[in-house]
Amino acid sequence: MVENGLANQRLAFVNVSESISLRMRLIVIGGGAAGFFCAVNAARMNPAMETIIIEKTGKLLSKVRVSGGGRCNVTHACFSIPEMSRHYPRGTNFVKKAFHQFFTSDTIAWFKERGVILKTEDDGRIFPVSDDSATIVNCLLQEADKYGVSIWMNRELKSIHKTDDQWELVLSNGECHKADKICIACGGYPKASMFEWIRHTGHAIEPPTPSLFTFNVPGDPLTQLMGIAVLQVSVKIQETKLEETGPALITHWGLSGPAILKLSARGARILADHQYQFSITVNWLPSQNEQLLREQFQRFRGEAAGQKIRGRNSLGLPHRLWEYLCQQSGIGEDMRWGDMPSAKQNALLKNTCSQEIMVKGKTTFKEEFVTAGGVKLSEIDVNTMQSKLIPSLFFAGEIMDVDGVTGGFNFQHAWTSGWIAARAIASAALPVS
Repeated sequence: MVENGLANQRLAFVNVSESISLRMRLIVIGGGAAGFFCAVNAARMNPAMETIIIEKTGKLLSKVRVSGGGRCNVTHACFSIPEMSRHYPRGTNFVKKAFHQFFTSDTIAWFKERGVILKTEDDGRIFPVSDDSATIVNCLLQEADKYGVSIWMNRELKSIHKTDDQWELVLSNGECHKADKICIACGGYPKASMFEWIRHTGHAIEPPTPSLFTFNVPGDPLTQLMGIAVLQVSVKIQETKLEETGPALITHWGLSGPAILKLSARGARILADHQYQFSITVNWLPSQNEQLLREQFQRFRGEAAGQKIRGRNSLGLPHRLWEYLCQQSGIGEDMRWGDMPSAKQNALLKNTCSQEIMVKGKTTFKEEFVTAGGVKLSEIDVNTMQSKLIPSLFFAGEIMDVDGVTGGFNFQHAWTSGWIAARAIASAALPVS
């Protein structure tokens, strides 16, 4: 009886050892939105798998925390895949295919199932009803805890290479670790040299270029209007087809706001080639054109001939902006509508509907910067996010050559690519004997 009992114990020990050795290990590189979404979903889909997140800094989900002014712009209320994909200057066709697997409605449902209710604002941006990014951060951290995801912080990856069927990772602190699957989700890099460890895997990199930045107009009197927000403007980059309409904010260095940020994303590579020295045309009243506005001015000249032009602002523009446009058009403080010369009227029309401004430089938009460029999409299987060159290597988020305009689009790509990678990784896990 005793011998049989010991034999059974030895057999049980062997089985446990074999189970441990067969337990697949996933290491996710990067503790941001895409990395967390990949890790928590993979661990949930296959609890037998060991899942680890490696983050090089002491902060987790840093972009999630600062997005939307600290409220976290989770996604965008766009439920048409073709329409949604048009908001990605790079990776349009890639995300169009990916969204068929996990889309906006899936993101909303995923967070709702975990007690996070989202709301849609008038401009289509979607936030947690709490208006606090901590709601999203805590949800992801709780999922990681629930499914036993290990988080290793302050560990920067130095190199990865594959030997036989496993990956070997070397960290900056000298640690070496093995993994069966790797998901690279470390975000975008601003310098090409920072991609070197990925190049060593055999992958090609599209050169990184800043995206989502504001326009600097040093020395332009426009900057004296800092703090003024205009609900709708149309901005066009001269000598290109690039044009965007939306809210704009005048700052002490130039122009910011959704219209500018979207334009910077769409023109990221072109503007980089011009070393951020270019001209823009601004229509401060995009609902108008010069002909319609000329007709309004003619009515003002008849109906309000004795009123001062700079005191009559019936166009819905902020008063300080109207005064600036008048000043730029040579219209003095005392000039009245009935006395305005044709030349000054034409100048006011032009400055209101097509003001030319010279941009000289850019400023990164707070901490929500995005980088265009990354791993070439032709080398990634959109159905699994797995490398086409090396099995068991996956990608998620901004490390790929995908970037969207402002408004929650980059986060949707992070959730989508993270979820697709998670599903592929979990389904490939070795069975536990």
